[in-house]
Amino acid sequence: MNQKTVYERGFYMETPFTIYKLIILYMLDHTSDVLSNSQISEFVLEKGYTNYFRLQETFSELVESGLLTRNSKANTTFYTITEEGRHILKYLEQDISREIREEIIEFLAQTGHREKDELTAPASYYINPRGQYVVQCQIMENQDSVLDLCMSMPGLEAAQAFCAGWQEKCFDIYEKIMEELL
Repeated sequence: MNQKTVYERGFYMETPFTIYKLIILYMLDHTSDVLSNSQISEFVLEKGYTNYFRLQETFSELVESGLLTRNSKANTTFYTITEEGRHILKYLEQDISREIREEIIEFLAQTGHREKDELTAPASYYINPRGQYVVQCQIMENQDSVLDLCMSMPGLEAAQAFCAGWQEKCFDIYEKIMEELL
């Protein structure tokens, strides 16, 4: 395997360890629960991605690099991803194959771990065929649409202002709509 090195914000990841690190970061980022060493190990070892000793070395490197925190309770070690770990994962997540990501999500579901609720509120604008500015705003939960809103705007400045304000006020707007209509 190629021994290329990725450098991001003072953190080196050398292949083949890169994929092990990314798998661990991805697992921790996609569950609302904390995961134990043995839970993560179960997935990685059952899939045959590496051996136990290399995996433990990977955990140590992630903790030393500040990408994970380690906590122990009653002889069990638990890991949590840090903000720096999320940053690295966001930067390198595409290096994890779609198949591995799907296996991780399936494993988390099968073992009773809830996938982290991911709420996003995208907003954009466009010019329709009649030359009007239209804003398109959404609230998404785990890539499912919770609310879709399209509105005509009087001009470019209004469309830009509406989109900018959406991020800050969208959840309040959603709550008011639900109160009024239910």
